[in-house]
Amino acid sequence: MTVLVITGTSNAVNLTDGMDGLATGCMAIVSLVFVILCYFASEIMAVFYSPSLDGQIEQITKYWANYLNLPKIRYAGELGIICAAIFGACLGFLWYNCHPAQVFMGDVGSLPLGGAIGYAAVVTRHEFLLFIVGGVFVMEAISVILQVFYYKYTGGKRLFRIAPIHHHFHLGGWSEPQVVVRFWLFGIACAALALATLKLR
Repeated sequence: MTVLVITGTSNAVNLTDGMDGLATGCMAIVSLVFVILCYFASEIMAVFYSPSLDGQIEQITKYWANYLNLPKIRYAGELGIICAAIFGACLGFLWYNCHPAQVFMGDVGSLPLGGAIGYAAVVTRHEFLLFIVGGVFVMEAISVILQVFYYKYTGGKRLFRIAPIHHHFHLGGWSEPQVVVRFWLFGIACAALALATLKLR
């Protein structure tokens, strides 16, 4: 499961990195969600003191993880700092990576960033929630898989104009900035839905 999540996320982010600012903006959104999840997994909500049965004062520590019914992961807050660094780095990079891009992420950036988010999902036990948080990445990867299988089993017919799916919309008449911003909005909606599940459990 660990290998599948990390390698799958890494390659999905790499497939998304096909337009100026697309992978960078989506990665910033996903990393911010994992900052929040890592914080909730390890940080103390409140400390209470109450007398025990023998009159001694005992400390009762309540965690956000208990309140939100999440797995409590010791030192997950340290991983949250790494996710926060990724978020900040993506914002700084996006300044020069937005359309028209002056610098590009490439495999050197997208593969390790995807792997880092996959690792954060594994550590915080949110492997399945990653499918919701990273909805854009999942959509991009599935579009490529479907295109390949459909092309093979129909003798050369195409399901999409071209894969990954952001190019499909681009060839359909959307401008590059339109595709990127709309995918960002979809990513924000996925992130909000993922955070909403914290109180739906």
